[in-house]
Amino acid sequence: MTERWRRPIRAGATVLSAVFAVLAAIAPAQALALQDPVRERPAEDEVIYFLLPDRFANGDPANDRGGQQGDRLQTGYDPTDPGFYHGGDLRGLTDRLDYIQGLGVTALWIAPPFVNKWVQGPPGQESAAYHGYWITDFTRVDPHLGTNDDFRAFVAAAHARGMKVYLDIVINHTADVIRYRECPNNDCGYRWKGDYPYQRRGGLNGDPINPGFTGEPGSDFSTLTSPDYAYTPWNPPGEETIKVPSWLNDVSLYHNRGNSAWYSEARMDGDFSGLDDLFTEHPRVVQGFIDIYGGWIDEYGVDGFRIDTARHVNPEFWQVFVPAILERARARGIPNFHIFGETFDFQTGTAAMHTVVDGLPTVLDFAYQRVVQNMVTGVQHPDAMGYLLMEDAIYAGGVETARKLPTFTGNHDMGRIGHLILKAMPEISDAELLDRSTLAHALILLGRGVPVIYYGDEQGFTGDGDDRRSRQDMFETRTPSYADDRRIGRASGPFDTDADMYRRIAEMTRVRAADARLRRGRVAVRIADQTAGILAISRLDDDGETLVVFNTATEARDVNVPVETGSTNWRALLGQCPARAAAPGAVSVSVPALGYLVCVSEG
Repeated sequence: MTERWRRPIRAGATVLSAVFAVLAAIAPAQALALQDPVRERPAEDEVIYFLLPDRFANGDPANDRGGQQGDRLQTGYDPTDPGFYHGGDLRGLTDRLDYIQGLGVTALWIAPPFVNKWVQGPPGQESAAYHGYWITDFTRVDPHLGTNDDFRAFVAAAHARGMKVYLDIVINHTADVIRYRECPNNDCGYRWKGDYPYQRRGGLNGDPINPGFTGEPGSDFSTLTSPDYAYTPWNPPGEETIKVPSWLNDVSLYHNRGNSAWYSEARMDGDFSGLDDLFTEHPRVVQGFIDIYGGWIDEYGVDGFRIDTARHVNPEFWQVFVPAILERARARGIPNFHIFGETFDFQTGTAAMHTVVDGLPTVLDFAYQRVVQNMVTGVQHPDAMGYLLMEDAIYAGGVETARKLPTFTGNHDMGRIGHLILKAMPEISDAELLDRSTLAHALILLGRGVPVIYYGDEQGFTGDGDDRRSRQDMFETRTPSYADDRRIGRASGPFDTDADMYRRIAEMTRVRAADARLRRGRVAVRIADQTAGILAISRLDDDGETLVVFNTATEARDVNVPVETGSTNWRALLGQCPARAAAPGAVSVSVPALGYLVCVSEG
């Protein structure tokens, strides 16, 4: 950020939040009855906005320290440090729903709001769980963010605006609670099954235990009577019952093999940087998570789940969990419940495998993100996107599934697209940075898939890198490393609806909303240059054709694009489009440098 801002008073929004809090508390069934039109909308019609509540808006400063006293190691609160809580909460988010909706957003994906272990890490390296991924109580909202009633009011207010709510959920692990007696410093390397089988205590020469137990899905888990096959796990004093529901405190429901080595079996069974890795093959764990997250559907009416670290969970878990959750959603009157897993791999084949083998309905399209990033930084050219879209057929469900994959330019783990551009092009001018960032967003908002906008990108945030360096405050920041960030375009305040990126993104979302083919139409790649230049795709249905043309070159391009022979009359949705085709099956367009246009032919 280039300047420090004060948060403007939003009296009307605050009153609206209070109204919905009362409505949800007095008559939740009646409030939820208002949501039916929202739920009928298919997943591919959404524009998703992803945010971390702690970094978005502070509606109640009284909960900044989670109701506790003490220093940051007790409360987790230090707004000057990017690794600690900064004060954002659910009331602040509810107050700002009009701002988000004005961007053209139809679905909100929020980082996990559950109770976390507030501070973790060895002495001198502590950080806080402001991000939400170190969960101890899966049934309650973390007091830094508010209460369960605040969450209910937020969902009701979003639904009243026609906006869906997607909950970020974690199944692979809990907070780091379990300790191993063999390594008191809590830095335990992964112990492989071949060296430490389930049927021996502490290695191949140990005492026999767990007769007949293999640890595979479908095993007789009643024979797992001793959890000390690799390490000797225990819950430290004061944390024996910290996890909720209570079954999560049973150490035998975890793999207990030490920190992941990030390959082979350790990718599934290792602790995620110390976080306790659940034994997701265990029937008790499977049913337990169906009950936990099914409860958030039943009680609050959420509309979808983004699944954190999905690739680190065995496929058999998802094969049971996903159908059960979809059935819970249908029973709740939510026919288009959107589930998308985080599989964090840039190969289409890997992403598709998780839909074919695991049975995940959709996954975040990391392969699409990487091609977008490479196209706008000149590392790859439009032909890379052409090849990527050719691979859509390999997903379970084929191209119809591909159209539901969430696409994005950057996120809270890899960093923002602005940073990724600056990293590749450090000498880039402000004007070109704005154009390249806009083009990246055009490729997700006007291309294939369900676009995800990372909060703050619409205000031109860039950040200094990945992880906590890309998780800036939307409100007035007290973090020096956030305050000095380079900005993309003009913006005069933290929620400036006249900011350059906000206006450009809002223009694209309006176009997407106005044309069903941009959301659901069949994809045909018309041109995909092997050098910086043109990517042209058509979106087709039985009623007509919508042509989208992108230009990754730094000079304008005139191009004759092949189209359907029946597409003779054209009108512009974005940019300059000819009134008529140049000839049957061809339309001539001129695309600005680093620009894009959308033309519609009907009939």
